[in-house]
Amino acid sequence: MTGTPPGNPPLRVGLVGYGLAGSVFHAPLIAATEGLALDTVVTSNAERQQQARTEFPDVRTVATPDELFDRAGELDLVVVASPNKTHVPLATRALQAGLPVVVDKPVAGTAAEARTLAALAEERGLLLSVFQNRRWDNDFLTLRRLLAEDALGEVWRFESRFERWRPKPKGGWRESGDPAEIGGLLYDLGSHVVDQALVLFGPVTQVYAESVVRRAGAEADDDTFLALTHANGVRSHLYVSSTAAQLGPRFRVLGSTAGYVKHGLDPQEAALREGKRPGPGWGEEDESLWGRVGSGESPLTGGGQVAPTVAGDYPAYYAAVARALREGGPNPVDALEAAAALDVLEAARRSARDGVVVSL
Repeated sequence: MTGTPPGNPPLRVGLVGYGLAGSVFHAPLIAATEGLALDTVVTSNAERQQQARTEFPDVRTVATPDELFDRAGELDLVVVASPNKTHVPLATRALQAGLPVVVDKPVAGTAAEARTLAALAEERGLLLSVFQNRRWDNDFLTLRRLLAEDALGEVWRFESRFERWRPKPKGGWRESGDPAEIGGLLYDLGSHVVDQALVLFGPVTQVYAESVVRRAGAEADDDTFLALTHANGVRSHLYVSSTAAQLGPRFRVLGSTAGYVKHGLDPQEAALREGKRPGPGWGEEDESLWGRVGSGESPLTGGGQVAPTVAGDYPAYYAAVARALREGGPNPVDALEAAAALDVLEAARRSARDGVVVSL
């Protein structure tokens, strides 16, 4: 984390939205970052306002974004953690008000909208960053380390699964069939697995996808598969599902000399949901859950060697945002990177709809 320079007050953050993203991820991570102060939370829900004041006694709460932007001169950063369809208009208002912005994923419904936002931020000389927290998952950080060490040889196939067993829809905008809501798993969990694949293996040339609505009463895709061909020849097979009665490995990465298999989700989201906060031991995983690297035998029958899992580090994202604003450090997730992921998601939607392979 970055400290606040002597004599400089912390950067004041306005957080728009206090649902899952705002209350579980953004608010706790902002509050835990040296150099940042959670100043204002925007939510029209009275219970959520009370929840925010209970968890962060110094925070102000307002009911509408208008009330936040009326005080734009008192803020240093706006974080947009509201429903997907509001991301572009709210980020646009923040940039037009002269404020740097963090936007939860997906930054927009289309790559064109994301690039328009990026152009506005560049024109104004302001930070526009996208909250792709899964770049700081423990398994992803471990895989990056293994690739840097050439532990797998030439990677041939990357399998990534973000699966859940939720046979009954919860409802709400995330499961709405209205295209304006930008709901469904393709744009929700798909934003994570596609972003990770692009960071690891670079640009994509072809996209094939299968997307299904399986649960009774569901309106948006709840079981989706993507096959990506990267320009460097790596094939990524990505699965996102709410209907997986048996969960597969989070990662199975197959290379010319060895493979890496890792089960289980990074523990940070569960810890945040339980009210835990970053501190000593944050993001560490029990050794029984560590993955294995080897060849010729299943890791479930003892094949390969244990690969210690790197501790997950969601706090690194907002620490990097603070450095970018204070010191001109790099943007941890540039909006143009998010636009490239949206190119893939749009191609996947077309592929699933028309039953074709889409070239990029």
